[in-house]
Amino acid sequence: MTQTFIQEEQLKNYINGKWVSDDRKTYRDVINPANGKPIAQVPLSTKEDVEDAVKIARDAQKKWALVPGPQRAEILLRVGQLMKERKEKLSTILTMENGKVLEEARGEVQEGIDMAFYMAGEGRRLFGHTTPSELGDKFAMSVRAPVGVVGIITPWNFPIAIATWKSFPAIVAGNTVIWKPATETPLMAYELAKIFEEAGLPDGVLNVVFGTGSEVGEAMVAHDDIRVISFTGSNDIGRSIASKCGQRLKKVSLEMGGKNAVIVMDDADLNLAVEGILWSAFGTSGQRCTACSRVIVHEKVKDELEERLIKEMESLTIGDGLDESVKVGPIINAQGLEKIRKYIQIGQEEGAKLIKGGYVLEQNQYKDGHYFAPTLFTDATPDMRISQEEIFGPVVSLIPVKSFEEAIEVNNGVEFGLSSSIFTQNANRVFAAQRDLDTGIVYVNAGTTGAEIHLPFGGTKGTGNGHRDSGVAALDVFTEWKAVYVDYSGKLQRAQIDTE
Repeated sequence: MTQTFIQEEQLKNYINGKWVSDDRKTYRDVINPANGKPIAQVPLSTKEDVEDAVKIARDAQKKWALVPGPQRAEILLRVGQLMKERKEKLSTILTMENGKVLEEARGEVQEGIDMAFYMAGEGRRLFGHTTPSELGDKFAMSVRAPVGVVGIITPWNFPIAIATWKSFPAIVAGNTVIWKPATETPLMAYELAKIFEEAGLPDGVLNVVFGTGSEVGEAMVAHDDIRVISFTGSNDIGRSIASKCGQRLKKVSLEMGGKNAVIVMDDADLNLAVEGILWSAFGTSGQRCTACSRVIVHEKVKDELEERLIKEMESLTIGDGLDESVKVGPIINAQGLEKIRKYIQIGQEEGAKLIKGGYVLEQNQYKDGHYFAPTLFTDATPDMRISQEEIFGPVVSLIPVKSFEEAIEVNNGVEFGLSSSIFTQNANRVFAAQRDLDTGIVYVNAGTTGAEIHLPFGGTKGTGNGHRDSGVAALDVFTEWKAVYVDYSGKLQRAQIDTE
């Protein structure tokens, strides 16, 4: 593939259905992590840009909320169709700005397509509830109402999928959106905004403001007219956002870190377990919130699993994701590389045994990009930092245990609670595990990744604050419940009093 799909000129904000330029803006290069080459420039917007977008979105929302839900859904249906037609183009651009291999990029774009079609269906549902009243000649129901203007802040590792998880339910529910994409991956936002424009979305319903979290993100969080912030990113930033939103009584949805584990019991199909671990640990170069970074393995099969993993890791091809033969792409940037390298040193100092990888790839075809060798530690203990902290790279640690009960305890003994997995052929263990694993997502005989858009996505404990992306649950973030009582008795009836 060539770079013919890439926007050569400087990107512009998308506000009120127009591409807005400003000669006073500063710009930052968007870098292809596979080769270090700039592929576009992203504007570093200001709080004044956010203010402009909010004014437009606030006025547009009043009209958009009055559009019938099925008509709003028609826009999403067209968006999904256009994404489907342009899947290969979008996937190629995604790989160039993010680095993930084309196969995974296609899967991510497909996730956005699926989300468009799914949420288009919700436009004809948006179910409320009817219920009997305790009084005669009185009707009682609850309905969903849009919250108004919502702000979404999305990360670089899934620049289109996560954006669709948030923006599509918000829009179909009658809200308008201010979207701040990651500065590392702005091209997916640019392409999606163009698709919305072509699909006929009214001006001001979707507004894209490029820029940094410290400038644009902070302005969004602080703005009183943005009534919801939906954020995916680091725990430190998420906690800061939650605190600031709490002071303003603003609804906030957080999806943050993970320290996800695959449990391999002594009766597991080891061939299947190895496949699941490799995909979960090294897909997207480990830069997923659902990536497997711990393997909790029964001591009876630990040595055999270790040997099989080492053997299969030898066959992992590393390089530019545009090469269809590559299985592991680059790390997003130099800062990401340095963080991973730091954790390799920490693991060795703590006493874990490094048996594969553990180094930056810098020679020959790797010299201009950001590459890290897939890495395997063994004999890690549950209390080590490499067993507790999110690394966000292609690093996995084997933690031996003596029993199923110990495996559950080790899995749950971290601050995060996003995803977990167990490989076993024992039906009793399967049902006990899905009950006892304290994560928002549980897989059986599969890795820790692979969520589908019609189920809720999110986690417990330090992973989030109880809200969910995707599925019907996503609508709860972007709607308020309104209770409606219709008394047609022709007289005053007092609940809890006139019930005799």
